[in-house]
Amino acid sequence: MESVQQVFFRSPIGCFRITGTSKGIQSVKRVEARGEDSSSIDAVLKQGVQQLQEYFSRERTNFDLKIDWQGATDFNISVWKCLLEIPYGHTCSYSDIANKIKNPAAVRAVGLANRNNPIAIIVPCHRVIGKNGDLTGYFYGLDIKRQLLELENPMSFGQQGSLF
Repeated sequence: MESVQQVFFRSPIGCFRITGTSKGIQSVKRVEARGEDSSSIDAVLKQGVQQLQEYFSRERTNFDLKIDWQGATDFNISVWKCLLEIPYGHTCSYSDIANKIKNPAAVRAVGLANRNNPIAIIVPCHRVIGKNGDLTGYFYGLDIKRQLLELENPMSFGQQGSLF
């Protein structure tokens, strides 16, 4: 079994710990402080850092990375794969995802799968909003969710400026 490597990445919304093997990225998690990078970093992790840098610089709208879903349930994987299909700058609802996986009654389960998404930003659970258009549940808080949506689509999600 391959050993899991880690690398840290500083973004405008905090520091992230990226883990994985040559099989793919396993997690992208926000952390309080930067830790030590693994002594040797696989190309997959290096590509992850590069693509996240490009994303936050508005140079990348799609991630092209291998993902290792090891240990995840089939249901969660089906939800996460649907998240990968949500276009940059767009949103959809939890019920849209439930319908897409042909399980319209699974809206709450879709929400739980989003909450358990181990690969933040790359698997864009931040693009899922309430059916009524409200920003709902994001494990890093609604402020971070809004910042990511603003980054992707400033015209729709940008803060309104004051006229006075």
